[in-house]
Amino acid sequence: MKTKTIITIIAIILVIALIGWLCYGYYEKFAKEVQNPIATMEIEGYGEVKIELYPEFAPNTVANFIRLANRGFYDGLTFHRTIPDFMIQGGDKNGNGSGSPSLSDIKDDVVVDKEYSIKGEFIANGYNKNTIRHEEGVISMARGDYSAYGYVEEGYNSAGSQFFIMTKNTSTLNGLYAAFGKVIEGMDVIHNIENVEVVTRDSSETDADKPVNPPVIKSIRVETYGIDYGIPETVDPFNLSQLFNQ
Repeated sequence: MKTKTIITIIAIILVIALIGWLCYGYYEKFAKEVQNPIATMEIEGYGEVKIELYPEFAPNTVANFIRLANRGFYDGLTFHRTIPDFMIQGGDKNGNGSGSPSLSDIKDDVVVDKEYSIKGEFIANGYNKNTIRHEEGVISMARGDYSAYGYVEEGYNSAGSQFFIMTKNTSTLNGLYAAFGKVIEGMDVIHNIENVEVVTRDSSETDADKPVNPPVIKSIRVETYGIDYGIPETVDPFNLSQLFNQ
């Protein structure tokens, strides 16, 4: 009788342990699934901004941003374009909107280094998984627009490192640009930047919407919570000037 009781108790303990192990496994899996990467952006003289990234909507775009950020690409770059009630744009290594990242910015041991772009993860480009709307606080990838010359797809697939953060809801951008995250802390910092003094608002001028003193990105680092988002897939950038020369 005593032996039977002991066996019953051991069996109960084993069942409880098994249930606990299963519950922990499901909890750990669930926690990993919902823990999106968080980018922390330090802007000199303005403060800190935290941005939640959404890899479920734009996985390659997020992988590209994480890779550039955590390898220090954005450190020391600026916000070179600011438009009140619209957006602020930064992340260009040339500081004027003309620059593109290079393969060595995202990879080690590059044999032949060259500039690259990534495909646009948005509806107009045939990518239907990205349903993020361009609302206040949303971060999205800047890209070229060559449609006036008959090159639409080339513009869709021309993003590299430049990004913009919305300061007001703008539905006209929905489905046309690869939104990939949203500000969760520090929106006041973004609004302060959008209202800096600029050289001119005349759209025909070279320095239109360029801050007199461009805000400097001290650093961007992304906490991935142990998940490796890998190296992004790249494409060769479209060179309109070279095409005209040829």
